[in-house]
Amino acid sequence: MALVLDAGTVACDVAAIEALRAREYARLDAHGQVYLDYTGAGVYADSHVRAHLEMLGGQVFGNPHSTNPTSRAATAWAERARASVLRFFAAPPDEYTVIFTANASGALKLVGEAFPFAPGSRLLLTADNHNSVNGIREFARRRGARFRYLPLETPSLRVPESALQAALAEASRAGGSQPRLFAYPAQSNFSGVQHPLAWVPRARERGWTVLLDAAAFAPSNRLDVGRWQPDFVSLSFYKLFGYPTGVGCLIARREALARLCRPWFAGGTVTVATVGGDAHALAEAEVAFEDGTIDFLGLPAVELGLRYMDQIGIDLVHDRVAWLTACLLERLSALHHPGGAPLVRIYGPTGPQGRGGTVAFSVLARDGAPVDHHPVEAAASRCRISLRSGCFCNPGCGEAALGLSPDEIGRLFREVARPTPEALQQRLPGRATGAVRASLGIATVPRDIDHLIALLQTFADEPAMAGRDRAPSGVAGR
Repeated sequence: MALVLDAGTVACDVAAIEALRAREYARLDAHGQVYLDYTGAGVYADSHVRAHLEMLGGQVFGNPHSTNPTSRAATAWAERARASVLRFFAAPPDEYTVIFTANASGALKLVGEAFPFAPGSRLLLTADNHNSVNGIREFARRRGARFRYLPLETPSLRVPESALQAALAEASRAGGSQPRLFAYPAQSNFSGVQHPLAWVPRARERGWTVLLDAAAFAPSNRLDVGRWQPDFVSLSFYKLFGYPTGVGCLIARREALARLCRPWFAGGTVTVATVGGDAHALAEAEVAFEDGTIDFLGLPAVELGLRYMDQIGIDLVHDRVAWLTACLLERLSALHHPGGAPLVRIYGPTGPQGRGGTVAFSVLARDGAPVDHHPVEAAASRCRISLRSGCFCNPGCGEAALGLSPDEIGRLFREVARPTPEALQQRLPGRATGAVRASLGIATVPRDIDHLIALLQTFADEPAMAGRDRAPSGVAGR
C-alpha cells in the first residue's frame, strides 16, 4: 500500500515500513544504532542470513573445479546465482553473462586491464567517478591511449549534455575504428546525482563501448540491462542487501567480452596450460575471467539475497528511499543558525528529482565557513549515528563540489613527498576539503532522519562547536 503525498511524492505505508524494520532489522533499534551509510554498505536482513546458514548446514559443498558430488553441488548453486543476477537485472542470457568477482572494483579492473587500449584509442570518463573507475586511465595511459574527463557543472554536479555530446562526437571522428571506452556511474556515490541511463545507447550508437558503474544505483533503483544495453555493468552485492561481503560481479555483453584481451591466466581460466610448451588456451566466456576459485560458499547467499529483494520489491524500495530523501533534503535546507544564517550546505541537487538517496553536505559556522568534517562524524559516532566523511573515493566530484582547483591539488602533489588529505587541509585553512555523507536505504525510517537533524542542530551552538574533538582521519570508501 502506498500513500501519495504533495508534489506527487510517494511514501510507503508507514506501518509496512515499521513492520519490515521490526521483522528483519530489529538489531538496529536493539543496539540504538542509527544507520545512514547505505552507500557504504547495505544492512543485511535477518531472514537472509538465516536462510544461507540453513542451506550451508544442510548440504556439503566442495571446490567447483571438479565433477565429484560436492563439486557439482557447489557448481549448481553458482549457476543458480548467475542466472538470478541476469533475471534480476533483466539481462537476456543469450546476450549477457555474469562474471563473479570480489567486488565492484574487481569487476572494473577486469575491464580496464583487458580492454584493447592502443595508440589512437580513447577513454572517456565523467569527473564524477569512483576511484576504481578513475584507475582505468592508468591502463589507457600505459598503452598510449588518450583519456578525457567530462566536467561537472556547479552547484548541480551534473555533466552538461552539450559536453557529453561534443566529446562523443569529437572522439568518434578522431578515433576512427580504434576501440573507445566510456565509463560513468549510474548514480554518484558522492552527491547522489543520477546520470542518465539514456547515455548508454547514445554512446553505443557512436561506436563506444560503455561501462556502467551501478554499485550506488542498484540498491534502490531498477536497472533494466536489456532495455539500456550497456556493454559492462559493475556491482557489489553487499551494497544491495548487506551480505555476503567479498562478492561482486561484472554483467558483460557476450559480444563485448569477446573483444577483451586478458593480460594473464590463472587457475580455472584455462582449458589447458603447459610449462614445457610455453602456451595456454583460455576458456570461453565468463570462465576465462573468474580467476582462481570463486566464492562458492558465498554465492548461494547472492541468489537468496536477490530472492529477498524480489519479495520486498525494488520499486517499493525506490519509492521509499525517494520519499525519505525528499524529507531529508527539506529538513537539511531548513536548518539555520540563530539569526537566520544557513547551518548546512548541500552539495548537488537540493531537490529529489534526478537523484538517489545519497546526500553530501557540510555543516557551516555562523559566518558561512565550513566546519571540518571530522568533528561532525565524530559527534555522530558518539550518538551511534553511522555517517561517512571525506571525499568517498570520488575525488573529481569532491573537487567540483568543494571548489578545489586543479592548481591547488597539483601543488600538493608537486610539493609534498607523500600527499595526504591532512596535508591538503593544512594548505587550505578555512576551506572544506571533505564533506559529510548520509545515505538512505531499505531499512531507513523517519526517526533515523530525526536523530541526524537533532545532532546537526547542536552545531548551531558555536561555543559548543569550539570544543568538539577532531576525529582521526581514515580511508573513505564508496
